[in-house]
Amino acid sequence: MSTRAHLVQRRAVDVEKSGDNSDEYAEDDKHRRPRSPVLPRAIAGLALLALTAFYAANRAWPWDPEPPSNLPPFIRDGLKQCEIIGRPPPNPAPATSERTTSDRFVPGTGAVWLKNATVWTGNNQGKEVLYGADVLLDGGVIRRIGSNEGFEGIDADEVDLHGAWLTPGLVDVHSHIGVESAPALLGGSDGNTLKGSVRPFLRSLDGFNTHDASFNLSIAGGITTMLVLPGSAGNIGGQSFTFKPRWTAENTPQSMQVEPPFRVHNGTWERTRAWRHIKHACGENPARVYGNVRMESSYAFRSAYRNGKALKDLQDAWCEDPRAQTTPFPQSLEWEALADVLRGNVKVNVHCYETVDIDDFVRITNEFQFPVAAFHHAHEAYLVPDVIKQTYGPETPAVAIFANFARYKREAYRLSPYAAKVLNDAGIKVSFKSDHPAIDSRYLVFEAQQGHAFGLPWAEALSSVTTVSAHTAGLDHRLGYVREGYDADVVVWDSFPLALGATPKQTYIDGIAQIVSPHVGNKPAEAQEITSEGSYDKEAAEDVATRGDPDLRPRKQASRVLFDNVKEAYLGDFLTAATNPGRIVVHDGEVVCMGPDCVVAEDTTYIDLKNGTVTRGLITAGSRLGHEEIDMESSTGDGAPYDALAMNSDILSGVLVHGVDGAQFGTKGALMAYREGTTTGVSWPGTLVSPRFIAGVSFSFSTSAPHPLARGAITTPRAALHLNLDGEEADNNPSVSTKLAVLRRLLRQKGVSEDNELGRAFEDAATGKLRLVVGANSADHIGALLRIKRDVAPALKLTIFGGAESYMLADELARAHIGVVVAPGRAFPYEWVSRRLLPGPPLSNFTLPAFLHAHGVKVGLGLAGIVASSSTRLTRFEAAWAYANAPHVFSKRDAIALVTTNLEELLGLNDGAEVASTGLVAYEGDFFSLHARVRGIMPPGGPTDLL
Repeated sequence: MSTRAHLVQRRAVDVEKSGDNSDEYAEDDKHRRPRSPVLPRAIAGLALLALTAFYAANRAWPWDPEPPSNLPPFIRDGLKQCEIIGRPPPNPAPATSERTTSDRFVPGTGAVWLKNATVWTGNNQGKEVLYGADVLLDGGVIRRIGSNEGFEGIDADEVDLHGAWLTPGLVDVHSHIGVESAPALLGGSDGNTLKGSVRPFLRSLDGFNTHDASFNLSIAGGITTMLVLPGSAGNIGGQSFTFKPRWTAENTPQSMQVEPPFRVHNGTWERTRAWRHIKHACGENPARVYGNVRMESSYAFRSAYRNGKALKDLQDAWCEDPRAQTTPFPQSLEWEALADVLRGNVKVNVHCYETVDIDDFVRITNEFQFPVAAFHHAHEAYLVPDVIKQTYGPETPAVAIFANFARYKREAYRLSPYAAKVLNDAGIKVSFKSDHPAIDSRYLVFEAQQGHAFGLPWAEALSSVTTVSAHTAGLDHRLGYVREGYDADVVVWDSFPLALGATPKQTYIDGIAQIVSPHVGNKPAEAQEITSEGSYDKEAAEDVATRGDPDLRPRKQASRVLFDNVKEAYLGDFLTAATNPGRIVVHDGEVVCMGPDCVVAEDTTYIDLKNGTVTRGLITAGSRLGHEEIDMESSTGDGAPYDALAMNSDILSGVLVHGVDGAQFGTKGALMAYREGTTTGVSWPGTLVSPRFIAGVSFSFSTSAPHPLARGAITTPRAALHLNLDGEEADNNPSVSTKLAVLRRLLRQKGVSEDNELGRAFEDAATGKLRLVVGANSADHIGALLRIKRDVAPALKLTIFGGAESYMLADELARAHIGVVVAPGRAFPYEWVSRRLLPGPPLSNFTLPAFLHAHGVKVGLGLAGIVASSSTRLTRFEAAWAYANAPHVFSKRDAIALVTTNLEELLGLNDGAEVASTGLVAYEGDFFSLHARVRGIMPPGGPTDLL
């Protein structure tokens, strides 16, 4: 910038800070120059308002659109900038039927006539459904909606949907797709900078990787638009941009954008009239990286916005009389985005969890007078809806939340399953988002399904991933609805989108079908029906009253209970199935009568299950449950396990860690899992944090037990020996070949000394006395394990945990009697070793669990990753999902076995002299429905817990 420009900016303090120093926020007040008088500034503001009003009415500035050529170049350039900053905030009119071609239309794309659909339009507060409607996609837009009359003669590909549900494409309002790419590689992560906490000048567009393996997977889940944000390592992480995941011939980030705020047009770089977006973050994430305690983070925001306001004031003053200026238009690459925030041109999206963070930021918005589009994550937002309504601006921000992902750090501890319901009841719009890849955005609709199951009405649940998200992203004038003139982004579903396991039959983006040869089956008639939300008023009120930390311990018990109207029962060691037993009487955890003739005695508690299900208690494995309360707070758990391989030159002298010694009971996660029917947990050292090659010995435990010495608390103290072949992030992690060499040597040891527990454990494994469970995802690594079993220890009882690529060796695994605990049940290529996954419908005809089961492999479902601990309460959903997407492979009995009896065998819970029972669980409604709920849990030998 020239010296003359600096003279114009003499009223600003460090507005033109360099990028390397911008994290210093601003100079101390004692170094500041006196502020300009109030009256001239007020007059200048009124003048600018008058100019803005004139422009809004006439769409032209009082000076010439093309300034005379005899003006100095710096004034001509400045006039253009004055025109840009003088524009009113974006407020595009909704598209209408007069819009016949999209700006993203690909020439040569043919029209598509979707016939006989059940169309959820998003209109009428999300309650409008058109039955038997036709939808014409042409020119990249929705051209017509209605009956088939008048559609004849149109040159279009005709697709009869036979009544299938059709919705707008899903909009993910919080994604890191493209900037935190899959599979994770050192060169593919551009989500965060570590050079400063205030970086409004960074742009996610500049790091957007078009080769991310996630795009096709997200499309297969119905995602058609994503707001891609920088990460949350900084208080102001940078600018965000909206993209569509459709592959383009250019294969560039620019070509994937929708309504870019900047573009190259006819060889000229220009600012469009589209919304801009920016990412802010409060709380732990910036603090963890920069040490910014909350007080300093709030100062960082204030200081940054002071710089933004200083720049805005200078620019406004310059534009009061641009032809009289003697210096160029004031500009600052560092602070121009914040000046634009203050003008109302930028959608501010704020990563804030706790009430203190939300309250802090609401005060800052009023101090500097800028609106907020949405508070993201916002785990405690449901506790302070009135505070959110105090945010500056004419519109209350939306809240973009997870449905279940919680308790992984302190500020995420208090999320309620009923948060969406509470917020909606308070009049605040809810948007579910993925935070991809934290949650695979392919399953964004699952977030809406959970919100619906736990109290959010169906119309609001569907709106939460379509219309509300589109509005939050400033795109609801063209996206988020099925309306004439809107973008031809629609999804055809195999069932009602809020039915568990609902899967796209086809996803259209810009009128182009995205899934080649989709693999979809027919869902039953009941899966097509609109469902009512779960009734959880009492539970929601309790969560609010206890500030998100209710007493979850069992409170109401009965010794003898009669469950009436039981439609299905899956009991016994091998899940003996009984259809329409009618009644089941349980006394102290044992079934004493089953059939329509069971009577209600005087001392019996009667519960109507309303065509419900009674089954074995469910088992969860793969999380830190049982070892830690809050995953990212080491003080709440067992800590990092001993690593025998890294710490001992003589591996046979190493210590063998027993998970049972670090057992932890009475945690919030365990009790929440118990209340949803997951009665047993399996844990081993190093499940999530710092994975070790020799992880130690697992144990199983009751999720309802208050302490380790309680009756039935520890059900299997020595279950299986666990190893990890993956875990490249672990300290001193050796090569896979080194690990396998050590394994081969340990299995060959014989007659080890009595004081060598590690050696004796591997001797027991080699002879089949102790099950060996190995964490591995790569087909190559699994193949190496097959060779070791064949050549070194044929009697080895081996289970693969993870197994993303195990389908490639399904026949070999079946012949070798090696089982697989698929974890997670719906795979994602987080790492290179799982990149060749089997994606499941609509991209493949089999899911991974179904493929393995069909080939004779014993299969269980487990958990993996940071989402694991909070997902333990959703174990039933995982089994139901597996069944819903492969009913041609799994019977209902088979699906329940995935999380009960199969896990008992695959994790060594039934290898001892006595097999501990997981108890029984009674569900009101169908186990495989989203809306089933637990009414009774019957631990063996004790009274029934009534819920």
